[in-house]
Amino acid sequence: MTLPDGWEMVVGLEVHTELKTTTKMFCGCANVFGAEPNTRVCAVCLGLPGSLPVLNVRAVELAMAIGSAVHSTISPSTFHRKNYFYPDMPKDFQISQYDLPINVGGYVDLPDGSRVSIERAHLEEDTGKSTHLGASGRIHGAERSLVDYNRSGVPLVEIVSGPDIRSSAQARLYASELRGILIATGASDGRMEEGSMRIDANVSVRHANEPFGTRCEIKNLNSLRSLGRAIDFEALRQIDLLNAGGVVRQETRHWDETLGATSTMRTKEEAEDYRYFREPDLVDLAPDLAWQERVRDGLGPMPAERRAALAARLNEPTSTQLDALQVVVDLGFDVLVAAALDADVDAGLVLARAANELAADAENIHSLTTDAFITTLLMEQNGELSATQAKTVLLELLAHGGDPRAIANAKGFEQLSADSLGDVVAALIQANPDEWSRFREGDEKLAQFFIGQVMKVTKGQANGKAVIAELNSRR
Repeated sequence: MTLPDGWEMVVGLEVHTELKTTTKMFCGCANVFGAEPNTRVCAVCLGLPGSLPVLNVRAVELAMAIGSAVHSTISPSTFHRKNYFYPDMPKDFQISQYDLPINVGGYVDLPDGSRVSIERAHLEEDTGKSTHLGASGRIHGAERSLVDYNRSGVPLVEIVSGPDIRSSAQARLYASELRGILIATGASDGRMEEGSMRIDANVSVRHANEPFGTRCEIKNLNSLRSLGRAIDFEALRQIDLLNAGGVVRQETRHWDETLGATSTMRTKEEAEDYRYFREPDLVDLAPDLAWQERVRDGLGPMPAERRAALAARLNEPTSTQLDALQVVVDLGFDVLVAAALDADVDAGLVLARAANELAADAENIHSLTTDAFITTLLMEQNGELSATQAKTVLLELLAHGGDPRAIANAKGFEQLSADSLGDVVAALIQANPDEWSRFREGDEKLAQFFIGQVMKVTKGQANGKAVIAELNSRR
């Protein structure tokens, strides 16, 4: 989205990621998603009197892994109580890190060549989850609210970026790259739809080269699409307000996906509103250098390195192929793609099928073996299957697994003979003389018209390349 002339947005993101630990941050309750409400709770995560927290060592290791991956300095840190009341906070405070976080500084380099700085990445515990029953789905106007404390006490890392982002597209790219890093470290599954990664966006606007404007925070964005739409809406809202002579008020705002708009939740709190003080029941955290090195040594290659490794195997990759590489690496398909390239499958074909058909059903990727993927692509490359047939076979493999040749035979997939294809093309030329004349005169777009007609007549049994060759032979 382009802002009105003379205006620019300034955006910083706070990304909250739940850590993939077996147990919660300060107790032994299971850290699992989807359990029956209020069945994974104990005296500690419910904040009952006399209960004492014990720090989860694995959570500390995963926090250090995140810090290492985003080039932060791992530092001695302390825990504080962040005091506020909300029904999903049973203790009436959240154990978090304040002035001494475990990870300080850092940056994330994006595929477009830009860099977003990291101010801090600190440890804290998650809250419970409230469900507001009513038309709005929000606490205002709700008939009643239900609280599930299973999530209360789940370990979190909050990654705070600098105010370096200047467009919603860059914000989405940063969030996507960071999500890939979190998955690659093993710290998170990155499932935004399940709430294991949530984003708060701080948005302000200004005229170019002027000081930062007043920011508003948009809370709990749980998809990249919502992130982009919310930032764009909020930036335009502030510009319209300022152009009308109004003043932007620092506040926390709610994003309504259905309305496509933000609305006021509450005035923005500052640090003093939370009355931070040191958590008296936890000692300071100071990981020694040997522990830090063990964590760093355990990290595999990050998404940028994996994209570069695949890109190096392509001969002058196109922008489309580079976009496909990002999808492939984000979804963890790069090992599969590399194996297909090793088997001499055309790079364009591999990336197209991985970034489209496989990406569309990524949750079932475990059903597809490397050999089955390669065999299907080689059958398409060698002309044994049309593109449409190969896509159908891949979808079947993702759904049920199996042998691609057996699936193709069961579905009656056979390529048309040259004579049969020639007869079909001749009939279509005769039925579409105007289109054929324009094609002969150089309108290459008509090739797709004839391919589509052939596919319709042959029910997808023709090969697109063979159709083009047959058309060109008749020019």
